[in-house]
Amino acid sequence: MKTASANPIYAQIAFDIASKIACGEIREKERFSGRSLMGAQYRVSPETIRRAMRLLCDMGITEIQENVGSVVLSRKRALEYVEQYRAGSDITRLKGELRTLLEQRDRLNAQIDETYRSLLDLCERFRHSDRLRTYEFPLPADSPAVGRDIGTLQFRQQTGATVVAIRRGDDLQLSPGPGFRFEAGDTVIIACEIAQIAQVSSLLGCAPA
Repeated sequence: MKTASANPIYAQIAFDIASKIACGEIREKERFSGRSLMGAQYRVSPETIRRAMRLLCDMGITEIQENVGSVVLSRKRALEYVEQYRAGSDITRLKGELRTLLEQRDRLNAQIDETYRSLLDLCERFRHSDRLRTYEFPLPADSPAVGRDIGTLQFRQQTGATVVAIRRGDDLQLSPGPGFRFEAGDTVIIACEIAQIAQVSSLLGCAPA
């Protein structure tokens, strides 16, 4: 029996027995004992078997009879329990996958932030020895660029400058492609020469911050 589950062992045993009842391997009105199950298959303590049998009884699947063992009462209840158990296992699995994805996203965001800081640091250190610098242009709501993408604006062709990144709220988009669409409130980070600032300002409808 597989035990690699977030559910306790007794619940896994109850599910396994319910599955046998659901598929007809153990039939309604059939009697079986926890002792025979323990010896034949599960290899767990008598207390674990007792808890599994009690769970099946509480679910209305079986009935415990003194000195006899358990009697199967309802295959329908067994089918319902199997579906409920599987749904719960799927939810647990999906929660685990979501937690892993969120952790991966947080690590990626941290890497993006570090890369951006490194980029700005390099630009700042070489600002006096290189004609190419970065400038930040906060887009107002009435900017002619709002609602249009980089490719449609022909940004590179019109200005000779390069869009290095877009800051939108707490998100940072590095090296946005031609399909990236500007929104009001975006901060457009541009790499250009001083002589190109006027063209960028004209195209974006704003001055650098």
